[in-house]
Amino acid sequence: MSFRQWSHARRVGVLTAVVTIVVLPLVIWVLGPNMPPGKATSVGKQQVFDNTVLLVVLTPFTVFILVYLAYALVAFRARPGEELRDGPPIRGHMPSQIAWLAITAVAVVFLAIFGTAELLTNGSGGGQGPNPLVDPPGKALPVQVIAQECQFMYRYPTYGGVETGQLELPVDREIELHVTSIDVIHSFWAYELGVKADANPGVDNVVYVKASKTRTFQIRCAELCGLWHGYMFDTGKIVMQARFASWIAQQRQAFAPVSKYMPVYSKTYSPDPQARAG
Repeated sequence: MSFRQWSHARRVGVLTAVVTIVVLPLVIWVLGPNMPPGKATSVGKQQVFDNTVLLVVLTPFTVFILVYLAYALVAFRARPGEELRDGPPIRGHMPSQIAWLAITAVAVVFLAIFGTAELLTNGSGGGQGPNPLVDPPGKALPVQVIAQECQFMYRYPTYGGVETGQLELPVDREIELHVTSIDVIHSFWAYELGVKADANPGVDNVVYVKASKTRTFQIRCAELCGLWHGYMFDTGKIVMQARFASWIAQQRQAFAPVSKYMPVYSKTYSPDPQARAG
């Protein structure tokens, strides 16, 4: 590497370090805490933390690339009146290539280990299938999410198996969602809760969530499931325990006349209406 090339490399390195030092605190304390999906639930908080760590690791690399691009545009531009000509051919620089591969490899390995540890310790907010790897402590409230074209229905097995078209959940209580489908493949996505679980026919897909404050949240199907897929959305509510108790009692009373026609609660259901009724 010639003296001129070393001078350019040193400038790029110094600029990268300075900009990274300025940007990292903004990433950690300003951008990071406001990353999606928000901190309304336990899994949401963990996802915000994970996204912040990912962003912190990627920031120096992003800064380097942008600084290098900006420096090249300024330092190697043609001056007014200067004749355009090709620069010297690039032959490569083995130490720089080895350093780049080594640093990026360390970052990738760290993220792989970190992501695996977080997944095994805290879950991901995604469906874990019928046998979850991560079970939260304490007794969770089971709520079944039944997907069908083109709506979600919600069943509460500990409250007589009542099934409603509205999802309400109590605050500060672990919820065990059992997501399934009775026709085609759907995907239950409650963005503000940090939850997304596929709804497959004949499969009980379990996902845990615990909300820390009352709010409404949007529910959408995140899997193309048919002609009216775009209309498959709903608004759920996180409410106080007393309000939830009152609401679920009202639902049981309202749906009591049709409860005898409901199939017995099951983790999955047959898409055949006659089979379900039987």
